[in-house]
Amino acid sequence: MAPPPGIDTTRIKDTALKDLLDLLEGVRGKKVLFLDRTLSGPVGLFAKFSVLQDYGVDKIFWLDEPVTEHPQKNIVYLARCTIKNAYTIASKLASLCHYVFTYWDNNQIKNNAKIPGQEFEYSVFLTPRRTLVCEKIFEDEGILGEIAIREFPLYFLPLEPDLLSLELESSFEELYLRKDHTSIFYSARALMSIQRRHGLFPRIIGKGDRARKLADQLIRMRTEEDVADGSSPFALTPSSVLGELIVIDRDVDFVTPLMTQLTYEGLIDETIGIYNCKIELDAALVGPPQQQQQSGNVDSASSSSKPPVPTAQQKKRPVLLSSEDKLFDNLRDTNFAIVGNLLNKVARRLNDDYEGRHQAKTVSEIRQFVSKLGGLQQEHQSLRLHTGLAEEIMKHTRSEMFNKALEVQQNLVAGVDPSSQHDAIEELIARAAPLESVLRLLCVESFMSSGLKPKDFENFKREILQAYGYQHVLTLDALERLGFLQSRTAATASGPARTSYANLRKPLRLIVDEVNEHDPDDISYVYSGYAPLSIRLVQCVVQKPLMAAAAKGRRGEDGTNAGVNAGAVGWRGFEDILKNVKGKTFDEPQRGEEKAVRARNILNGQNDKKVTVVFFLGGCTFTEISALRFIGRREEARRQFVIATTSIINGNKIIKAASA
Repeated sequence: MAPPPGIDTTRIKDTALKDLLDLLEGVRGKKVLFLDRTLSGPVGLFAKFSVLQDYGVDKIFWLDEPVTEHPQKNIVYLARCTIKNAYTIASKLASLCHYVFTYWDNNQIKNNAKIPGQEFEYSVFLTPRRTLVCEKIFEDEGILGEIAIREFPLYFLPLEPDLLSLELESSFEELYLRKDHTSIFYSARALMSIQRRHGLFPRIIGKGDRARKLADQLIRMRTEEDVADGSSPFALTPSSVLGELIVIDRDVDFVTPLMTQLTYEGLIDETIGIYNCKIELDAALVGPPQQQQQSGNVDSASSSSKPPVPTAQQKKRPVLLSSEDKLFDNLRDTNFAIVGNLLNKVARRLNDDYEGRHQAKTVSEIRQFVSKLGGLQQEHQSLRLHTGLAEEIMKHTRSEMFNKALEVQQNLVAGVDPSSQHDAIEELIARAAPLESVLRLLCVESFMSSGLKPKDFENFKREILQAYGYQHVLTLDALERLGFLQSRTAATASGPARTSYANLRKPLRLIVDEVNEHDPDDISYVYSGYAPLSIRLVQCVVQKPLMAAAAKGRRGEDGTNAGVNAGAVGWRGFEDILKNVKGKTFDEPQRGEEKAVRARNILNGQNDKKVTVVFFLGGCTFTEISALRFIGRREEARRQFVIATTSIINGNKIIKAASA
């Protein structure tokens, strides 16, 4: 998808880099940087180690790395503002001081820097903001007066020109298991930064209880901004660039992330794992070092003074997956079933291009071929990488257990009697299939059937504990508290506040029997027949005639004459359907003074094609991103889409969050 003109993602990266460099520049001289591991990937997206070196960073160590000796007197900690990190920084300071004094007294940390001829200076950069809780911990540990605390306001990170993420890896666990709403506040801050630059979203539309809290936070922040900033009368007026903001709470559709992703990028995430746009691959598969390693990113720069000893784990190399790789950009959103054919076509074209050297007779023709040679070699290297990746994925997708689990999954979402699938699930348990795969299937059944029958529920719990170990009693308990895996009795007792997939399957056309994976005409191609509920909800806002036709049982590409006013906004026309979806429904228009709106339109121009921002609170999958890009191509003449999320998730990450 082409980068939208309204939201400049390059500017967001440049701003993040400038903020970090300004903080480092405030610490004079050479310095040692202790980096939070969860920040290494996000920071590596916009900052290279060579740039940090220019600003005095001599070495980078992990925050949890036991380092007591270093050559510099300036010590900088860059970490997320969490209770765990606050205690880690305090203990790190203690260990450094113990090395200096040969003994340590927790009550005398205030004397940490007094050594003959040298003073250590400690700086703590907390992202995205400093909190009273962390400051209280520093005070209790006796180090508050000895450190300089600064904020590093790192919120949205552009993963792609059309994809923004807060990269809060633990946001799902915090929101739904711990009931910690910090991620909602950070999300509101991030969205507010977009409004501050481009103007207000004309409408905030959403579904879900936590989505409602996010909307309330945004509205309150807007009010506070209006009161605080009276100098710019049109700074916070409805934007001439932005369209609606659609907020989808992950809570309204937990089934989609539990399903096996079937797009190319989705399967890479399922089988290998994509973290901050990077994957770890065997060096033999990647080939010789590429330009992407030049200068070294922050996430690969952490080191001690001694060279690392090669190990089996270090034979893996990070590979960046982004739209800069044109082949990957063409493959990422396609169903994996057609990836082989696409790679074959590229291989044939490259072969024909190489053979063109034999037709080059004159000097000008030879010069023309040589000018194309660099691009051909780069394409060839990319083809080699993705062919190897596809082969690795096929080893997984051709296995009997993968196909059996996929068949059970598809049957469950299609409404087949769940009891008929129990033998297959029990066989997977008996054959020691990965626990994540088994639990994902049982959770899908629980959601689709409003819980398992009490007898089946107890039987599966017993079989899982006997097969995988009794330590997973905590995992099962966490899944029960999340509402993912429940008996029908418990699900009924918890009240009617659950998404009713059975009542939504037909009106929202969640199951599509005929799927054209080569030339798809519906978003259901991303799961080979299942259309993500979360994306169907977005379609109810941006493609009303099409969805109204589906609700009335009529198929059609454009959904014309579907009985819905094409000018209707928000959720209008789908009120009855939305009653079957969990959580609050809201549609909040944001207005400004007429003169201020007119002034903004004069300054920025009135754009007919606006940017619609779809925000997933609690995380989204790569398949949902692919489905939204598909809609974006269909709606290209009317709007552009930017996808925003707290993090990128999949079913395995959800189960692991419950296992933590």
